[in-house]
Amino acid sequence: MMGKWLAAVLVAGALTGCSPVNPYYDPNQPHHTKQGFRNLYSHATPGKVDFWRWQFDRWMRGLPHPPEESLTPVVADVAWLKEPSSEVRVTWIGHSTLLVQLGQFNLLTDPIFSERASPVSFAGPKRHQPPGVALEDLPRIDAVVISHNHYDHLDLASVRALAKQRGGPPVFMVPLGVDVWFRKNVPEAVDLRPLDWWGQTIVGDAVFTLLPVQHWSARTPFDRSATLWGAWAVRTREPAFNFLFGGDFGYSRDLATIGERAGPFDLAALPIGGYAPRWFMRVHHMNPTEAVQVHREVRAKASVGIHWGTFELTDEPLDQPPHELARAMRYAEVPPEEFFVMRHGETRILRDGRWLVRAPGD
Repeated sequence: MMGKWLAAVLVAGALTGCSPVNPYYDPNQPHHTKQGFRNLYSHATPGKVDFWRWQFDRWMRGLPHPPEESLTPVVADVAWLKEPSSEVRVTWIGHSTLLVQLGQFNLLTDPIFSERASPVSFAGPKRHQPPGVALEDLPRIDAVVISHNHYDHLDLASVRALAKQRGGPPVFMVPLGVDVWFRKNVPEAVDLRPLDWWGQTIVGDAVFTLLPVQHWSARTPFDRSATLWGAWAVRTREPAFNFLFGGDFGYSRDLATIGERAGPFDLAALPIGGYAPRWFMRVHHMNPTEAVQVHREVRAKASVGIHWGTFELTDEPLDQPPHELARAMRYAEVPPEEFFVMRHGETRILRDGRWLVRAPGD
């Protein structure tokens, strides 16, 4: 209970908190403000009263309910993950953290390995599933992408450990403003690349592009939207692969633009959890039905559901998003192999255009 109320206090303060001066302010960019950043399309944002109404309602109803099914993780073969390979492999570590192996290029998304998604270790949303791969068991990571600075996507202990990995730190790609936080808190991150929407950078032969999505940022009650947020496109030549990492966002017209300008994608990692109650979450968090629509709008050949099953952040049970996703796919006539979910620690391998579950001995 204490964890839920700590998260509540942080979010409630962020709903009304003021922002510092934006060092990246460009008056020619419509998403820039003097205090920070904003979304491209207007929308009604729930206020502080709405937030406390939600908190009171979930307390009265005892939400979220515990999952009805056991979310049993897979025991990852960490030795195999470290072996050189020319294949494309994707391993779900949990929440929005994926290990994406594009040949011998190792990419990590929104790494969080801590027990809690919180500014403190003794309270805040607690992990319900251990990381599918322990941080110390990872292969050497070449690059890390951060979608935004919320505690369930930017974890201090995790990025500090990665910056101190054997063989030198990875390259950290971050939205504008998040670099200021990194320089203060993770000085070991010597190759730090802040990008604006549609900005690009190259690591090896991988091209990284920060993409506009509808969301927000904050780490305190006083810095709402002071730093930018976004999704990431990662394109490699060998193997030829185009990957979309969604991170966390609400449905907006940005997604069709991404499909037109950056698609098609061989794989899109799309958030499917964190959506209830809809009257409060709609603006900044997709539900599974919207995720299926986005799968098509970004022109993804396949999609994997992320941002579910690890931390209790909203009102739906931890095991509900995959069921809602399956229902939405049947309604939209999307084949099961086009949009899948994974167990914590599970690896999928792309072979002959199909995403196969890695079996022992592969």
